[in-house]
Amino acid sequence: MKLTFRNPFRRNQWIILLALIFAGAVLGRLAVRGVLNILVGGTMFGGNFL
Repeated sequence: MKLTFRNPFRRNQWIILLALIFAGAVLGRLAVRGVLNILVGGTMFGGNFL
């Protein structure tokens, strides 16, 4: 009875951990691109905004 309770909880923890790692990787790449774009003087998504 304890195994059926503990198993989905562990699975939820893994799903949350993987989602956080994925979100952190995406946001980290965007932050690096943003800093490099400010340094180089370009636009973030490749278009002319003006």
